[in-house]
Amino acid sequence: MQNQAPSPRLASQTGGLPSAVKWAQLLLADRLQPGDIALDATTGNGHDTLFLSLCIGPTGHVYGLDLQAAAIAETQRRLTEAGLTSEQFTLIHAGHETMLDHVKPEHQGKVAGIMFNLGYLPGSDKTVITRTETTLAAIQAALTLLKPGGLLTLAVYPGHEGGAQEQAAITAWASALPPRAWEVQHLRPVNRSASPPECWVVWKNPLSLGK
Repeated sequence: MQNQAPSPRLASQTGGLPSAVKWAQLLLADRLQPGDIALDATTGNGHDTLFLSLCIGPTGHVYGLDLQAAAIAETQRRLTEAGLTSEQFTLIHAGHETMLDHVKPEHQGKVAGIMFNLGYLPGSDKTVITRTETTLAAIQAALTLLKPGGLLTLAVYPGHEGGAQEQAAITAWASALPPRAWEVQHLRPVNRSASPPECWVVWKNPLSLGK
């Protein structure tokens, strides 16, 4: 009997192309290095926080923010069970729009990767969602934290209540970024009638500094 071909390593759960979150992880994994500083702006259940921690290793440091105490507690549990020490991460129970108040001054402008996974916390109250106003404030603050060559990724969910408004605001914000300083890419399925999740990626161009 002929051996069955292995499933593609980068496939979605259905065998198709990567999801919005997976695209973000692939791009960040390609650039993050041991010892880097990273930030998860919406920790949720801690999956992205742990992913960032594994990318930057024991000499790096990851910040995680979430407005919900349950999310911070679950992220703490996940990181601890994975063997991370308290020196490797800082978790903050606060909205992501406050990130500039919590990232150490010596780390500001030196963050290599920032992830946003918008919408609601899986497995919890779906009425508690990220809001357009605070999301825009947060992603603008994230630009300040990024180091030259750093990446900002956003998984956006226009299909839930309030998500389309948030997606439209992000589109307008990203479209207005100066192209010499920032490169923006938008990854999304185009042949679905629903409103599938999207991945936005913003790269801080180091060549633009001083111009």
